[in-house]
Formats: sequence, structure tokens, C-alpha cells
Amino acid sequence: MPTVNVKINGKDYTVERGDTILEACRKIGIDIPTLCYLKEINEIGACRICVCEVKGSRALVAACVYPIEREGTEIWTNSPAVIKARKTTLELILSTHNRSCLSCVRSGTCELQKLCQEYGIDNETRFEGSLPPFGVDNSAIHMVRDNTKCILCRRCSAACAKLQHVGVIGANDRGFSTHIGTAFEADLGDVSCVSCGQCINYCPTGALHERDDTQAVLDAIADPKKHVIVQTAPSVRVGLGECFGMPIGSIVTGKMVTACRLLGFDKVFDTNFSADLTIMEEATEFLERYTKKENLPLITSCSPGWIKFCEHYHHDMVPHLSSCKSPQGMFGSVAKTYYAEKMGIDPKDIVSVSVMPCTAKKFEASRHDHTAVPGLADVDYALTVRELGRMIAKSGIRFTELPDGEFDAPFGLGSGAGTIFGATGGVMEAALRTAAEVVTGQPLEKLEFTDVRGTAGIKEATYNLAGNEIRVAVASGLENADKLLRMVEAGEKTYDFIEIMACPGGCVNGGGQPIVPASVRNFVDVRAVRAASLYKDDESLPVRKSHENPDIKRIYDEYFGKPGSHKAHEILHTAYTLRDKY
Repeated sequence: MPTVNVKINGKDYTVERGDTILEACRKIGIDIPTLCYLKEINEIGACRICVCEVKGSRALVAACVYPIEREGTEIWTNSPAVIKARKTTLELILSTHNRSCLSCVRSGTCELQKLCQEYGIDNETRFEGSLPPFGVDNSAIHMVRDNTKCILCRRCSAACAKLQHVGVIGANDRGFSTHIGTAFEADLGDVSCVSCGQCINYCPTGALHERDDTQAVLDAIADPKKHVIVQTAPSVRVGLGECFGMPIGSIVTGKMVTACRLLGFDKVFDTNFSADLTIMEEATEFLERYTKKENLPLITSCSPGWIKFCEHYHHDMVPHLSSCKSPQGMFGSVAKTYYAEKMGIDPKDIVSVSVMPCTAKKFEASRHDHTAVPGLADVDYALTVRELGRMIAKSGIRFTELPDGEFDAPFGLGSGAGTIFGATGGVMEAALRTAAEVVTGQPLEKLEFTDVRGTAGIKEATYNLAGNEIRVAVASGLENADKLLRMVEAGEKTYDFIEIMACPGGCVNGGGQPIVPASVRNFVDVRAVRAASLYKDDESLPVRKSHENPDIKRIYDEYFGKPGSHKAHEILHTAYTLRDKY
């Protein structure tokens, strides 16, 4: 790469030509604050927090979009003029901001709050503005929008449009009346939002947050008539620790189990178990379709955000969806059927709680076709990782000091195949591990299907199973999903099996995972770090194939008979709904 010599804050450096000031400074150890900037997603230079001085420029420049091209460029990132400009901008933002910081769900993880602390800005600013006329929208089942806390950074709308292809939110009106909203000011619950929650992940303030169900769960735990059980998804174990200051990707499975028990849950189960159950049903379904050459490609159904996207935007592909419920749905189903019978508990007295990396799981739990027992939801409450973190903190549990606990029987054993569900390509790999051995009747020499690993938006591979060529594809992020499906619909690509995850990178980057500030996201691949931990966990487990899980064998022997049986279809499978695009 060509380089140029520059001065930054009076010192000489050699930097890559074309790097922005923000990127160049980061590489030499200088952080420049930002609010609107998201690398490759929202590079608009709008918030003016990153302004710097450049010799010869009439005005301060936005470091996030100003490329360094000239030899001898002189830059100041912390001059008195720069500091004054940033402080003034923060005060102006606060002048139209709901400053109820003490009770805000993002207090402590709010990027605006952090900058105000660093620059000595308090609630009483020099400027007196007024709150936007558009307030709280709580019409959606998965999240709440509060425009009184919005700073118009547009990170949410960029994520919705560029990462997720949906684009149901954006800037409406002009001037002082500008606000983030939907077309024609419709409620979020009335538009084709897919509930993925990526907008929440990228929001720097408390303007967007998941609908909080923690008090309802605590009330159920306090009710002596209720048997309250909890399942925790694979990627929760590599996300939850971040809520308590642990490094990104820390594996905290044992501490998580202990914390859930201390919260008062009657049983703590592993969603890895029902991920294995999903593989048994889905691999069977794939082999049946492949043999009959019907409704191929089969497309995975584990990601509820993807399912809702398909129902809204790709009606022709709905028949290709696997009829399997997601692991969350399957667990809820067996909890209120098999488990209720085994334990002698009336299903109506079981409160089934899930902890998921995903806000769309809240929507999924409300679906009318997720009721294995008529009149009862399979899952009563779906919590995000953030919600569980808040419950633990509120209860005074010293998470980092907890001893490791173990999941309860009969749903406490999950395989490594179930663990990797949390990473893009993981469902495909888990299914192939089982399908390959079922077809060949021989154990695999190598369990890892590395072609479908990694954070690339679209991945392809072809595998030979007993003389049959199986063409597979994996997509994560709905922009990539749409691109892949359009190629399939146009006949440009032909596959037998497709895995799609709504969130870029899969569940490890789900809309319910701990908030990672842009200052980290812009320079660290959070998806890859968390996924690496899941693969490490997979390698350490005694059982790494779904069909070898003894708890899975037991539930088929005692209850379902075999994968794909009539009873399994009644309880573990579902149907879909065609929805309007707008």
C-alpha cells in the first residue's frame, strides 16, 4: 500500500494513503470519538463528534470521512478548538434529548453518556431545546422505540437497510422536525419489520431497546404454584460474560447455570439439547426431500427473523422452508408435553422461559403455530442475553465469582453440533455431521466442515455423500439472504440445502446480545471472536454429533419413536404464513 508522511498532534508518522484520519489515528494508538460512524455501514460524517483540525482547511473536518492523501498533512485531534467544538455539539444534542439517564436501560452502555462524562458535560446545558414530538412506540412485540432519546445518528436505519435489506425505518421530515420513523408514521408493529433487533445493537443510546419481560419472569418465579424452567441458547454462553466486564467471547456456561439457579428457576436446561433434536428432524426432512427431489432446496428454519423475512419478502420460497420449529420452539414443545408427562406436572402450571441472543424470539414465542398443547404457548417468555444480565445484576449476584454449575436432566446434555448452532454455518455443519453418517452408515473421519465456517456473508460448498453430490449454501444477514435467494429464483444458482441466519455472523451477533460500542465494533470482528469460542467449546465436549446424544436417543425411544414420526410432526413441526410486504 502506498504511504504518506504526516504530522499528528505535532509528531511524525507514516500512514497508508487513503486511510481516513479516524483509521490512521486508530492504527497509531489514538482514539477519536464518534457517534454516527459505523464502518462500511454508516460513513456519513453527520454527528460532528469526530471533528479534527487539518492545516490549511477553513473548517474542522470529520475524521471518519476525511481521507489522508497529501504528503505532509498536519492534523490535530485534541486542540482547544477541537475540544470546544465537540463539547458544544454534545451540549446541542443534549438540548433536545430526554435526559432520564438514571432510569435508562442503556445507562452504563450509552455512548452519548460516556462522551458527556469524558468531556465534562452535565444535564444542565447552555442550550434549551425541546423534545421531539414523536415519543414512545411500543407497538412491536419485540422492542420499544423512544424518539425522545434519539440523536439522529441514523445508525439504526443504515443497519436496517444495508445489513438487513428491510429498510422500514428512516429519517422523516426536515430541519428541527427530522425524526426516525416508518413510512406514513405507521406503528412499527404494523410494518414489515422482521424483529431482528440489529437496529438495537447499533443504536448508541436508549432510543431503541428490547421489550423487557424480566419482571413477568420474576413474578412467575415468586409464584409457588408455578414450575418455572429456563433454557439457554448456545451463543448465550459466549455473550453473557460481557454484561459483567469479561472479555468478548468468554465461555461462561457453568457460571450462567449457577446464576439461573440462584435467580430461582426450578430447572435450568440447555437449548443445545433441542438444537440436537432439530438436527434429527431437519436432517431426516432433508434426506426425504432429497430422495424424492421435492421442494429443494430445503432451507433451515432456526432463525425467526429470517422466517419472518421470507414470509414478507420471498413468498415463492416459503414451501422450501423446513417445517421444523426452531430449537427454542422444540424445547418449549417437549417441555409442555414429554417433560410435563414425565414429571407429572399439569402443562398449564409450567412457565417456559428461554434466554436467547435474539429479539425475534419474542415474536416467535407469540406465533399461533407454536402451541404443542392447545391454548398454551410453547415458550411463555423469551428473554435476551441483556435481560438475563440485568436480572442477575439486580439480584446482587456476583457473576464473575460464581462456581460452575451443571444443567439439569433430562434436557441438560447437548452435543458440540448443538453448540455451533450459534455461528453462521453451524446449523449446516451440524446437519451434515448427522446426514453424512446416516447416509453412509460410517463414522466421519473428520467432523469439521470448514467450508461453511467463517463470517463471509455467503458461502458455498459441495459434498459427496455415498456417491451423491450435495450442493449447499450458507447466508447470514438478510441483505446476503436476499441476494442468494434472488440468484436461486433466477436459476443462476442451484442448491440442495441452504442455511440462512437473519443476523450477520449468526446468533453470536444476534439483536439480543450484549451491546458492543461502535468504538469496538468498528475495529474488532465481534462475530468472529464469539464464534471461535463456540467452536472451541464444540471441540471440548464429549459428544459432538446430534444423533449420538444419549438424551436424544432416550426421547425418541420413550416418546417420539423415530425422527419424522407422526407424533414428532404434531409436536416439533410448524407451518408458515404469507405476509404483506409493507
